[in-house]
Amino acid sequence: MRLVGCADLLEEFLAPVRALGGKLGCLLLQLPPKLELDSAAADRFLRELRERHEGAVAIEARNASWFGRDADALFEAHRVARVAADPPRAPEDRAPGGWHAITYHRLHGSPRMYFSAYERPFLDRLALDLAREDRAGSEAWCIFDNTGGRAAIPDALWLQTKLPITPRGHNGPHRKGRRT
Repeated sequence: MRLVGCADLLEEFLAPVRALGGKLGCLLLQLPPKLELDSAAADRFLRELRERHEGAVAIEARNASWFGRDADALFEAHRVARVAADPPRAPEDRAPGGWHAITYHRLHGSPRMYFSAYERPFLDRLALDLAREDRAGSEAWCIFDNTGGRAAIPDALWLQTKLPITPRGHNGPHRKGRRT
């Protein structure tokens, strides 16, 4: 499909998403590893997405061609964040990119994806990064996906102790603009 001719599929995908209403957080779109950046196709896809969805969006690119200035400019133009993933697929994948009003960290576990817990110094540095992003006015998201070894919840709880938490709304405790 290569992000071409997706209008009907986007509509089909977004219909149940809309039903979440105010409970919907940041929408994560994950691209396949073999999908190389085609700027024209990506621009059309993101335009079609934005015509149907105004909320927060982050894209987890998994091909190195998406980690350059052209892709970040495209994301910025369409108000889409580029995910910072660990382990990174390219050096630029370590830091969030694209539209900086939203930052999104997706942590899969390292060295063993989906199973490894994160060392405390890594989580301490992440807390500093999240605080810096917050001071810069970004709505930051941090998602742990290292669930295979049951490390996601302890890692998220540790990180949460490093961030000032205030209760807000029906989503439970989270830092202003930030969910862990």
